[in-house]
Amino acid sequence: MRAKVYITPKKGILDPQGAAIERALPALGFAGVGNVRVGKYIELDLPGGEDSVDEVDKMCQNLLANPIIEDFRYELVPG
Repeated sequence: MRAKVYITPKKGILDPQGAAIERALPALGFAGVGNVRVGKYIELDLPGGEDSVDEVDKMCQNLLANPIIEDFRYELVPG
């Protein structure tokens, strides 16, 4: 089983990387782009099947994400 984890700053949390990208895009000819948020993407190979859901949730809560300032979501795929 493979877990794909997506972590992004919560709404209202300052995202300096996203702001820098948002300011730079018009200079490169990409006008009208807004609300850019930069996050993390993590892939994990896990033993087991559907019981891995609880494990991935615990990993995100305890280590991979900071639940105070970050949101996370994940998907489990065979592999």
